[in-house]
Amino acid sequence: MKKIGILLIEDNRILRDGITAMIKKQPDMHVIATVDNGDRILTMLGKFKPDIVLLDLGLQSKNSLQIVKLIRKDFPETKLIVMDLIPLQADVLDFIQAGVSGFILKEAKITDFYKTIRAVSGGAKVLPPHLTGSLFTQVVKYAVPDLTPTLFAKTVSMTKRELQVVELIAEGSTNKEIAKKLNLSTYTVKSHVHNILEKLSVQTRVQIAKYSYSANDKKAASDLAL
Repeated sequence: MKKIGILLIEDNRILRDGITAMIKKQPDMHVIATVDNGDRILTMLGKFKPDIVLLDLGLQSKNSLQIVKLIRKDFPETKLIVMDLIPLQADVLDFIQAGVSGFILKEAKITDFYKTIRAVSGGAKVLPPHLTGSLFTQVVKYAVPDLTPTLFAKTVSMTKRELQVVELIAEGSTNKEIAKKLNLSTYTVKSHVHNILEKLSVQTRVQIAKYSYSANDKKAASDLAL
C-alpha cells in the first residue's frame, strides 16, 4: 500500500515532534520531512515531492499565506492542509483562493485529524467544522467556483445513527418508515434529517441520497483497488 507522503511545516518543535509521532502510528501515511520555516521549504518539496503539505497557519513569521502561494506556483500537484485554532472567515477564504484544500483545527479529535489528511489526499476539500453548512460555505462556493458541494460532502463527519438514516433515505424510506425500522420517534428522525441536511449543505432528501450513492461508489472503488 502506497503511503501518503507528508511534509510538515511547523516552527514549534514540540508540536512538530508530536504531530510527527502521531502520524507515524498510521500505516497509510508518514512524514517524509519536517521544516520549521524559511527558504528550505521549496528545496525540501523538490527533493521529497510529498503528496501533502501540512502547514501551521500561525507561523511566527506570519508568512503562511505566502508559503501557500509559492508552493501552489512551483508544485501545483501538491495538496495543502493548514492547521489553526479557529481560523477567521477572512483567513479561510484567502487560503482557499490561494489553493489550500483542507483545514484542521488544533482542538480537533485525532480521528478527525487523520480523516482530513486521507480525504484531502483523495481529492476532497475540507472546511473547518464550525463553517460547514453556514452562509459562509455558500459564499466560498461562489468565490471559488470549482469548489463543489460534493467535495464538502465526502468528508462530513456524521454519527452512526445519522449514517443509518442516510442509508435508509437512499433506499427511498419515508420518515415514518425510518422511525419504525430504527425504533425511533418520527420527531427524532426529522431532527436527524435536519442535521444531515445542514452537515451536507444540501436542501432535499434527493441530494442526501445522491451523497450516499457517491460515498458508496467511492468505497466500492477503494475495495476493488485493495
